[in-house]
Amino acid sequence: MTSHNSLVSAPRVEQHTEPLGIGERTPRLSWQVQTGARGWRQRAYEIEAIGADSDRSWCSGRVESSDSVLVPWPGPPLQSRERVDVRVRVWGLDESDPMPWSEPTTVEAGLLDPDDWTATFVGSTEESDGDRPPVLLRREFAVRDGLVRARAYATACGVYELEINGARVGNEVLAPGWTSYSHRLRYQTYDVTDLIRPGANAVGGWLADGWWRGSYGWNRVGERYGARTGLTVQLELTYDDGSVDTVVTDRTWTWTTSPITRASIYDGERYDARLADPDWSRPGSVAGWSSVDELTPNVGALVAPIGPPVRRIEEVLPVAATRLDDGTYLLDFGQNLAGRLRLRVSGPAGTTVGLRHAEVLENGRLCTRPIRTAAAHDEYVLSGVGVETWEPRFTYHGFRYAEVSGWPGDLERGDVVAVVCHDDMAPAGEFTCSDPLLRRLHENVRWSMRGNFVSVPTDCPQRDERLGWTGDLQVFAPTAAYLYDSTGSIADWLADVDAETGPDGLVPLYVPHIETSFPQFHCAVWGDATTVVPLVLLERAGDLGPLTSGYETARAWVEGCRRLLDERNVISAGLQLGDWLDPAAPADRPQEARTDPYLVATAYLVHSARLLARQADLIGKTDDAAEYRDLADRVAAGFRREFVTGSGRCVSDTQTAYALLLCFDLLDDAAQRRHAGDRLARLVRDAEFRIGTGFAGTPLVLDALSESGHLEEAYRLLLEKGCPSWLYPVTMGATTIWERWDSLLPDGTVNPGNMTSFNHYALGAVADWMHRVVAGLAPAAPGYRSMLVRPQPGGGLTWAAARHRTPYGLAAVSWRREGTTLRVEVSVPPGCDATVALPGAGTVPVDAGHHMFEVAYRAAHDDPIEPLPAPHRF
Repeated sequence: MTSHNSLVSAPRVEQHTEPLGIGERTPRLSWQVQTGARGWRQRAYEIEAIGADSDRSWCSGRVESSDSVLVPWPGPPLQSRERVDVRVRVWGLDESDPMPWSEPTTVEAGLLDPDDWTATFVGSTEESDGDRPPVLLRREFAVRDGLVRARAYATACGVYELEINGARVGNEVLAPGWTSYSHRLRYQTYDVTDLIRPGANAVGGWLADGWWRGSYGWNRVGERYGARTGLTVQLELTYDDGSVDTVVTDRTWTWTTSPITRASIYDGERYDARLADPDWSRPGSVAGWSSVDELTPNVGALVAPIGPPVRRIEEVLPVAATRLDDGTYLLDFGQNLAGRLRLRVSGPAGTTVGLRHAEVLENGRLCTRPIRTAAAHDEYVLSGVGVETWEPRFTYHGFRYAEVSGWPGDLERGDVVAVVCHDDMAPAGEFTCSDPLLRRLHENVRWSMRGNFVSVPTDCPQRDERLGWTGDLQVFAPTAAYLYDSTGSIADWLADVDAETGPDGLVPLYVPHIETSFPQFHCAVWGDATTVVPLVLLERAGDLGPLTSGYETARAWVEGCRRLLDERNVISAGLQLGDWLDPAAPADRPQEARTDPYLVATAYLVHSARLLARQADLIGKTDDAAEYRDLADRVAAGFRREFVTGSGRCVSDTQTAYALLLCFDLLDDAAQRRHAGDRLARLVRDAEFRIGTGFAGTPLVLDALSESGHLEEAYRLLLEKGCPSWLYPVTMGATTIWERWDSLLPDGTVNPGNMTSFNHYALGAVADWMHRVVAGLAPAAPGYRSMLVRPQPGGGLTWAAARHRTPYGLAAVSWRREGTTLRVEVSVPPGCDATVALPGAGTVPVDAGHHMFEVAYRAAHDDPIEPLPAPHRF
């Protein structure tokens, strides 16, 4: 019999949290089971779909399967605009009766075929050069009685917001976001039924340059994708008799200038409230509007989003406000973040309030040198009518501090708040421990991810860059997948990586790719995002889709690197960034690392060839798998001949080189591995436990130490506070991860280098080791269907815990030292299992449920005690 308290969640559709206007014809479904039954496993499932407004209903029948994550769609493919209510029920392994049906999820397809679009792009007739002020576009339309449903499908060459009858449509920020526009442009689907009334109506849009034609990149070039912005809107009105009226952007629309007189992603926004007409998007006569132009921009396919939009996620009040002079205040929000400010102000008409942003202070004022040419300056001109509230629409900034100038009267608490904006991802993972500095470090990693998942996984949110660097995401992807339900965001970006990788396998260093002064070349660590990241999404989220769709891209990358090999089967020529931002590199030459860049490139080719072979196996390309395993073996042999002595010593005697040797399995035998591990530990000790790695070595060095028998050295490296180290920024007051180990120098001055960001997530890749090794929670099968629980206490920590919302449910591990006993608690989600491996003891397999263990334990500095032969369960 089924337990009365067992429930099945409403099915999730692909990676969508809101399956409205989806682009998948046969979307995969996932569900979770909530049950108190220990060891519960699914035997079978049944999926039922009921057409919401058609007779296209179906039922899968009982399917004998334990799968519950991204299960193939068992019904007929969805048609454009089709809506179905989908629900599921399951049978447990020992249950004769199914659990009750889940609550239904309404799935609605978007416009799946190009012919579904009848709207055109329209824009202003203005053709001036440089950043243009945003414009307003509108038209009126009539609605008959009997309206039952209204959908607005919209996108822009630029960034936009819609209004209907004076009300905002949706809550997205910077829609449609930034993609490789020449390959694909995302559109949004809005349910606007409640905004429309019988009779006269009006629809309008704000339209700004955004990434389409704004000036951005460190060379500040505009018109990257086109010289003119455009808006397309298709409003479909469905009535109770089945008829449909369609309102589209065409020559009947009109345009005018907006009260936003300046809008730039980098430089900020200026809004003159005296120019605002609050009724511009309401029906009624408007004067002085001009006819629009119809446009034919160079865009790729209009596609539904794979991941979530950018939204306003949180509001942060300042923790301190300092009056600098009359009308000028310095605000400290206590947290470096990405977003913008919201004002609540009253004063005389024409008063201009200025808002300038920075991440750090210098001599008590904003330090703007690190943001380079990005002005990050917003302005609001008061209308003089009552209390006015304003927040920029078409910009965002990276900042902790803001200078407010021209403020009329006294600034009160709550008059200025920071609005945090990023991809609307659900939090997924938590970590905590007995060391407050490590807790702060982990929060810094989280905040850096939040600040850099703004439509594209960027490197930084503040200066004149904000690009989707492939190397940053490659090293950070495991941490990102743990902290947030980020698969949709990452998969969406990977679609652009696939689109922009050429047949020669040249993966752009940043995606979407724009022309800058930075050359593009086959660069190890960066291009390896194609082989690494899809497997991370499979391992962490159970999603094979990005790997399948990106396989040819990954293969092209490996083939491109194969062509770089010399006659010795090593990469020995060409540009490489190598161990970028090695702390020993000169401030103005971050590529000049201590580790040979060709050693890094050759090691990564071995790694990527092995990963590609694994990808090939997973999708049934067995011949490819054999070929790339052979390539990996040949390059590994070449690597050893070129870079490693017979004993396992490396020609680049650096932390990064040994981390690569050990983590990428580049050595011949156990004796070499022991020697390499010992040498790495010696280098770490000789450096007084200061970090000696850049982008290539940082994600690997702690694993290289802990897996080669040097756990305490790993903890000492993690817990070091001197510069350079992970905790040095924390001791200096950091609230995010810095780009450089010493972005702020020990004397409190800002690093003199030209690239000095205080919000880069790449070096925060260390958090993955904290989750897997310190807390002991790691996946052992895709999506954590099997878990490896292997906490490795050390460093004087007395307790640690991690929780992760896997696709199957909540997994958790916590441990605490009590004298010479280590107590461990483990929670395994329904349908999953785990292997528990505790220090000084054997391994124990466990099924779903909550489990408690204790083992005799000694730290490295304790006297020896006799361990129990296996973990003791109770």
